[in-house]
Amino acid sequence: MTLKQRKPAGKALFITLLTAFLASGTAWVSSSQRAPAENAENTAADVLSIGGSVTEIVYALDQDHRLVARDTTSTYPEAANDLPDVGYMRALSAEGVLSVSPALILSEEGAGPPETIAALEAVAIPFVTIPDAYDADGVIAKVLAVGDALGVADKASVLAAGIEAQFDAVAAQIATDATAKKVMFILSTQGGRILAAGKGTSAAGIITMAGGVNAMQGFDGYKPVTDEAVVAAAPDVVLMMDRSGDHAVEDAELFAMPALLPTPAAENQSIVRMNGLYLLGFGPRTAQAVLDLNRALYGG
Repeated sequence: MTLKQRKPAGKALFITLLTAFLASGTAWVSSSQRAPAENAENTAADVLSIGGSVTEIVYALDQDHRLVARDTTSTYPEAANDLPDVGYMRALSAEGVLSVSPALILSEEGAGPPETIAALEAVAIPFVTIPDAYDADGVIAKVLAVGDALGVADKASVLAAGIEAQFDAVAAQIATDATAKKVMFILSTQGGRILAAGKGTSAAGIITMAGGVNAMQGFDGYKPVTDEAVVAAAPDVVLMMDRSGDHAVEDAELFAMPALLPTPAAENQSIVRMNGLYLLGFGPRTAQAVLDLNRALYGG
């Protein structure tokens, strides 16, 4: 019996199973805890892709004809925006996901909330989590994992080899100053409080790959930072996503903030803005994003 044949017969059955699961209090078991062979056998035709980099990889593997929906972060390539949107990957609802009747869900790490993911697994929809790692090897591993999940391992191997060659070529072009620039990635400045990237983040990963040094070293993840911490970090450059939403602060307003005003970045009005998915997605375009960021930091 194929995965497609195992899909629940109708919405009523979905709701019945979902209700029974939520009432049972069953513990959540993530797909990463399953036997690898189970994930490798997923060859479903109706695929829901969650996470911008995963969706990019599906398109790069020429498997986009199998997609029935995507999440809000999946905005590249442009054609992905024509697919039904099931919502933000960290705030999914079971109802929204079930409405597109996927036979297979491919997701970046971090999708949730956990109760939604557990409910989807409870109704026998294969849910494959694609691991994240913020370096070249991580991108290649992600491509291979998506290829395995879709049953196109050979195509994934070819794509991965091409991406590896791109990273090698970019590494040969990376330029740095005698002293690597300290770069502070700012996720938002809502309420006048800077939310910055620490260690173990995609922002820290891309900064390092581009020949910079993450200015914020004292914590992991994305966290609010004090004015004193920013002044002590003394960033040479501020890195942000393109102006939209929480990132819409103008340069003059940003550098007038008390935390940034005494820093070299403010003195030189040094800020780099890039598309968020391109910069932080760690997908097929990351090698070029590394080169673009390096050139923005050091010229050339």
